[in-house]
Amino acid sequence: MPEEQAFSVLVKIMFDYGLRELFKQNFEDLHCKFYQLERLMQEYIPDLYNHFLDISLEAHMYASQWFLTLFTAKFPLYMVFHIIDLLLCEGISVIFNVALGLLKTSKDDLLLTDFEGALKFFRVQLPKRYRSEENAKKLMELACNMKISQKKLKKYEKEYHTMREQQAQQEDPIERFERENRRLQEANMRLEQENDDLAHELVTSKIALRKDLDNAEEKADALNKELLMTKQKLIDAEEEKRRLEEESAQLKEMCRRELDKAESEIKKNSSIIGDYKQICSQLSERLEKQQTANKVEIEKIRQNVDDCERCREFFNKEGRIKGISSAKEVLDEDTDEEKETLKNQLREMELELAQTKLQLVEAECKIQDLEHHLGLALNEVQAAKKTWFNRTLSSIKTATGVQGNETC
Repeated sequence: MPEEQAFSVLVKIMFDYGLRELFKQNFEDLHCKFYQLERLMQEYIPDLYNHFLDISLEAHMYASQWFLTLFTAKFPLYMVFHIIDLLLCEGISVIFNVALGLLKTSKDDLLLTDFEGALKFFRVQLPKRYRSEENAKKLMELACNMKISQKKLKKYEKEYHTMREQQAQQEDPIERFERENRRLQEANMRLEQENDDLAHELVTSKIALRKDLDNAEEKADALNKELLMTKQKLIDAEEEKRRLEEESAQLKEMCRRELDKAESEIKKNSSIIGDYKQICSQLSERLEKQQTANKVEIEKIRQNVDDCERCREFFNKEGRIKGISSAKEVLDEDTDEEKETLKNQLREMELELAQTKLQLVEAECKIQDLEHHLGLALNEVQAAKKTWFNRTLSSIKTATGVQGNETC
């Protein structure tokens, strides 16, 4: 149970179930319970009762803890739980059932003991026997089956009070008053001591309370200072946050501008690269067409040379001019006009071939130049991207580092 519920149950047992009466008036009600237990023993287990009379063993010598602690002082808790359950259901008379059950189950052992052995048995061996749950269960069954009427308990209580009255009447009044006076004086001294203790405790409590109050005020002042410092730090943090937000916005705007600029440069370079590629493809097509046309023209010339008998005398099958000796022989036979015509045609063809080769070389140079420009453009685009990205990362890291340091 939680502490509050356990305390409530204790209060209920003490006041409503009569356990508190056992502690009052010099344990008068407890002695009445001892008398009732001995009378029950005389009725239910007379041989053990007579044995206790022989060895001068009285109930208060072994049963006081049974009544005052509800068997919790010596016996295991799982057994005590059952006893308290029965107490809450049936009342305080259940203690007699359990006590008689203990005496009945231990009768054979107790009949063999003397005064010292009986006390040792109640102190050591009896609690040890009920560490076994099986023995505890049998004891509780025996206690529940034992019928003890309230009428009989009332009768024994009446006998006890009658006996006490007779003892009081037989006693000398002066001795009785002196004993009562001593008891009252002891009670008065005890109350005075309790009063002194309470006064001392009150003074000590006031001093401790004053110290606690002073400490609380000091703590309150320290907390107020700490609160002011925290508020100031909060204001500074909010200002720093606003500043970082502004820097972040500026950084975002700068990144956006750089990104737009990089995208425009990429588009521009892409268009330039496209134009270069288009020009290169056009030049390649023109070069191929020119080469094809030159090849066709050369083939036509070769065919014409092959068809002309006189031209065959000057050119070999590869289209080159034959040796000087053969040329002189032919020149002697041909006219100067035909030789001049052929020389002019040959020069024109060589010139045209040289121009074609020159155009081819120029086209290749242009292609190499365009490829070089294309590579430079790509490198510039990539460098621009890296520079923008690195600058962005550096700015973000710097801002994050500054914020982290301030936060720490």
